[in-house]
Amino acid sequence: MERGSRSGRGRVESSDRMEDRVIGRGTRVFEAAPVRGEWRRLEDPDDVLDLMDTSATGIVACVVDAGATFLAPVFDDLTAVVCLSGTPVSHIGIVSREYRIPCIMGAALDAEPSAGDHVEVDCSGEDGLLRPVS
Repeated sequence: MERGSRSGRGRVESSDRMEDRVIGRGTRVFEAAPVRGEWRRLEDPDDVLDLMDTSATGIVACVVDAGATFLAPVFDDLTAVVCLSGTPVSHIGIVSREYRIPCIMGAALDAEPSAGDHVEVDCSGEDGLLRPVS
C-alpha cells in the first residue's frame, strides 16, 4: 500500500510539482509519489516528545543520523523523512521502506527550510528531491 493512499495527506499529482526549485537532493529509498508536508528538524528524543504532544501527522522530518532510533514513536505518522547521512540500507532507510514512508538518504541541502515551512519530497524519479512549496 502506498503512503499517500493510507490517509491521502500530503500526496500531490505530478502536474503540481515545481520542477525547477530543487533545494535538496539525495538517494531515494524506494519509488514513491511526491508528498507535501511541514518541515521539522528532529535532533534528539526531546524533539520527538515535543512532537508527540501535538502530532506528527503532516510532518517531513529532517534527521542527521542515519542510525537514529528516536523517531520510532512517530514514524508511522510522518509524511516523509529527509536524512542528511546514510544510505537506503541504513536504519532510517530500512524502517522507512517497511513503513512505506517516502525517504531521502544522504541528502545534500542547498538551503535548509525553516521549521514550519512547507516542502515537497519527491521520490518518483532517479534521485530523491526536496522542493519548497509556496
